[in-house]
Amino acid sequence: FWHRYGPPAQMNVHLKGRDLLTLQNYTADELKYLLWMASDLKQRIKHKREYLPLMQGKSLAMIFEKRSTRTRLSAETGFALLGGHPSFLTTQDIHLGTNESLTDTARVLSSMTNAILARVYKHNDLDLMTKEATIPIINGLSDLYHPLQILADYLTLQEHYGGLNGLTITWIGDGNNVLHSIMMSAAKLGMHLRIATPKGFEPDLRITKITEQYSKECGTKLLLTTDPLEAADGANVLVTDTWISMGQEEEKKERLKAFQGYQVTMQTAKSAASNWTFLHCLPRKPEEVDDEVFYSPRSLVFQEAENRKWTIMAVMVALLTDYSPQLQKPTF
Repeated sequence: FWHRYGPPAQMNVHLKGRDLLTLQNYTADELKYLLWMASDLKQRIKHKREYLPLMQGKSLAMIFEKRSTRTRLSAETGFALLGGHPSFLTTQDIHLGTNESLTDTARVLSSMTNAILARVYKHNDLDLMTKEATIPIINGLSDLYHPLQILADYLTLQEHYGGLNGLTITWIGDGNNVLHSIMMSAAKLGMHLRIATPKGFEPDLRITKITEQYSKECGTKLLLTTDPLEAADGANVLVTDTWISMGQEEEKKERLKAFQGYQVTMQTAKSAASNWTFLHCLPRKPEEVDDEVFYSPRSLVFQEAENRKWTIMAVMVALLTDYSPQLQKPTF
């Protein structure tokens, strides 16, 4: 998609020293800057085979209360590729808030590392860490948000469609942390959002109110419904996710019953736009999307998974250095 890039332009964005807990705290220009940075790093490191040791001498503390494939691997390999040292810490290694308070942990890690990436159960734990830490805190997933995932989704869509403005994203599934992150950012980038969730599984009401406000301010359309086919109407992008998140296993039976009819199939896609694509943040279960869609040429899930690495690298570089992208700025 490089031929689609517009004339060179500088964006007056400075993110060094910031935290990344939610995309709510990031403006449209800041989000575009992170995507530009990710495109830049991907092109220079993957395609041009350049070595960019931008994290040389820096270390990253990675706290994981929940297991992970893509977040862990993208952060570890990405940070090392940039010349830095990632340290992976599970609940067996440090008992966050159990035998050492969050306050003490944040202060100790601040004295030894340059940033903390934390995957936690409670979003409040991240809020507390940001108050006590003197280094950037990055949300690797919480019960409320998954911002790193959505940056990867947007980079994937930007690569595929050549821009984001005017796209219609349809979410079919649970009103969860991944959806919340889309809701906090889609309108800022000019994207319309159509959401289908079963009764009782709607997104957080407070987040919905903010999304409605964003939609009004940015002139984008927003639909909330319980009908997956209504939501899929005219969609460029069909997105779903697990119906049973980590920690919800005991609700499995009840959830599977509630989500009857929510599987994404070619039937769902019939009313979508002719250029529709499919995203899923993985791991995927067949009841969420059938094989015909998941393994079809319309599915961008594996490109999306790889882009977790380039976007997480962009976040690290933006929050920890003064490096600016060298490539021309994409047209968003």
